[in-house]
Amino acid sequence: MDANTVAAFAVYLVGAASPGPSNLAIMGVAMEQGRGKGLALAAGVVLGSVCWGALAALGAAELMRGSLALAWAMKLFGGAYLLLLAWRALGQVRAREAVAADGLLPMTHGQAFRRGILMHLGNPKAILVWLSLVSLASPAAGGTVHGAWVVAGCAGIAVCVFSAYALLFSTVAARRAYLRLRRWLHGALALAFGYAGLRMLLGKA
Repeated sequence: MDANTVAAFAVYLVGAASPGPSNLAIMGVAMEQGRGKGLALAAGVVLGSVCWGALAALGAAELMRGSLALAWAMKLFGGAYLLLLAWRALGQVRAREAVAADGLLPMTHGQAFRRGILMHLGNPKAILVWLSLVSLASPAAGGTVHGAWVVAGCAGIAVCVFSAYALLFSTVAARRAYLRLRRWLHGALALAFGYAGLRMLLGKA
């Protein structure tokens, strides 16, 4: 493992561990609906991220750069989905108690897993981030095989980070904190999702 690969892994670790829409969603589901569903959402987030990573390693980012229609379609879908999540989270801020009609809706494990996948697949800019990581870690003649190893290493980091969020915030202490801070948490979720959605919709394709 050379210095460039270590640097790419370090960059990915910092980015994955930093609070963002995905981490906040995992925290909320783990505290509100339990460890199993938090882990299911985390697994979906990891899979969605790795899908973009695999496409970056295969050079698919160039396809998206060359297809304006595809880039706009993914951009609109991703932005609209994030704004929908922001609206649902805002519903929990307005509610006096946690309710099933708004916010982080009660989900099955399969639904939590699918939400995690959609959160990442709905963000086409993720493939450009992955492309930067693969390029940083790959030597001049590294090729697709080296890129695949980089993606696999980052996938391992993602499993550790996102699972840790789900496990940590599904504890009894975390659930008690959730009951006290429910509105603040959902407010943070609404802001994070809303900011990410608007930035995606208003930014360049």
